[in-house]
Amino acid sequence: MSSEPQVNGAAKRISLKRLLPLLVLLCGLGLFFAFDLGHYLSWAALQEHQDWLLGEVAALGFLAKVIFIALYAVATAFSVPGGLLLTIVGGFLFGTVAAAICVIIGATLGAVCLFLAARYALFDVLHAKAGPALLKMERGFKDNALSYLLVLRLVPLFPFWLVNLVPALLGVPLKTYVIATAIGIIPGTFVFASIGNGLGEVLAAGETPDVSVIFEPHVLIPILGLAALALIPVFYKAWKARKDKAADNG
Repeated sequence: MSSEPQVNGAAKRISLKRLLPLLVLLCGLGLFFAFDLGHYLSWAALQEHQDWLLGEVAALGFLAKVIFIALYAVATAFSVPGGLLLTIVGGFLFGTVAAAICVIIGATLGAVCLFLAARYALFDVLHAKAGPALLKMERGFKDNALSYLLVLRLVPLFPFWLVNLVPALLGVPLKTYVIATAIGIIPGTFVFASIGNGLGEVLAAGETPDVSVIFEPHVLIPILGLAALALIPVFYKAWKARKDKAADNG
């Protein structure tokens, strides 16, 4: 009789241990809102501190890019709102190309942290209770994981944090997740970093940048075209499966 509480206690400890990384990220997000840190991620704050930021970047040199990557990774891992503004600020501080590279590295690192924390905490529990519908969805997603993830990254139909979490729970391989994330965010990152590259004149006029440029046809249509290309393997697999099935029935 004494062994049963010990087993349950061990299971509880293991469960809490597995939840710890995800709980840390959730607590970090909670603290962000509790201390109202969002006011630092605003156009007003940028306008107020732009000279100081430019001075620090000039003084720190390459280290400034490393710090920016680390901050972007932390913001992404904690799912802090403000990734768009950070990308534009990066373009303002470092120029389009350098900022885009920094954002891609930082966003990918942060996304991987959240992905691993969610998988470590929830994957086993979810699949222990998973029904046939979830398992079928998991198989379908995993079979075309790279294509689906590329589309979700290219066309932001869902929040960035949600696209970070769901693949972790559907068993997507880490390598596939990293590749799709790093490649899929490239077009949008360059668009918003280029907006930041001309931000000085906008701030000097007391205005805010127009981020709706992403919806202009000359920008949106190529991105949608890339998303369509990413889905070609999915359509090909479906077509081939139907063709093989028809051949077997014939």
